[in-house]
Amino acid sequence: MNPTSRILAVLAAGVTFLTVNTALLGEDAPNTVSMINGKDLTGWKIVGKGDSQWTYGKAAMDPDRPAKLKIDGPGEELISTNRTVNLSSEAVFGDCTVEVEFLVGKATPGNDIDSNSGIKMMNIYEVQIFDSYGVAVPGKIDCGAIYSETPPSTNACKPPGEWQKLVIEFRAPRFDETGKKTENAKFVKVTLNGQVVQENVEIAHGTNVSRKAPEHPTGPIYLQGDHGAVAFRNLKVTPSGP
Repeated sequence: MNPTSRILAVLAAGVTFLTVNTALLGEDAPNTVSMINGKDLTGWKIVGKGDSQWTYGKAAMDPDRPAKLKIDGPGEELISTNRTVNLSSEAVFGDCTVEVEFLVGKATPGNDIDSNSGIKMMNIYEVQIFDSYGVAVPGKIDCGAIYSETPPSTNACKPPGEWQKLVIEFRAPRFDETGKKTENAKFVKVTLNGQVVQENVEIAHGTNVSRKAPEHPTGPIYLQGDHGAVAFRNLKVTPSGP
């Protein structure tokens, strides 16, 4: 197609062209919810014992203790520099897409607590966050795994101390009018740093310690803080029905 024909085609596409490119540019949908306000924990409930060590600032890996994080100046990133309580959102969601960027330190050999966190859909279905950089064949507790259930199809991890992006497309379990479950929850797609690591993975129950937890049609978003240092930013949830 010559340049003149290309321009005419673009003009003819009109609103459709503009709509498609809005999506391609990554603009938020009208119903997208930003979950981190950059100031405090409004909208979150504390889960676990002890005082919250979550704070805001600019996160960086601590060069003196590479498994930990440090606050490297003011900022709007949600940071736990060490182990702390977990967070569960006050808002609940059904089918949705979760987008978040995270940062972890360097895993200590033989220690699966350092550099370990996770995002739990509905408080019980966990996508693992971990320093799995360089792991040749990732397993069920490596980054991007459906924790203890399904390993990621590829290792898409960046080195520790670098920001990474996780996108979770989730389909909630279905129930009939009596409350009986008729369809399992499903991770429609999990993308780590632009690579698909899970696709169409059904999960018949909660993961790991939540294996026997009750299932529901809606539930919170859960940030794990009780394993190791982690930082989050740009956490957004876009409901998609039903």
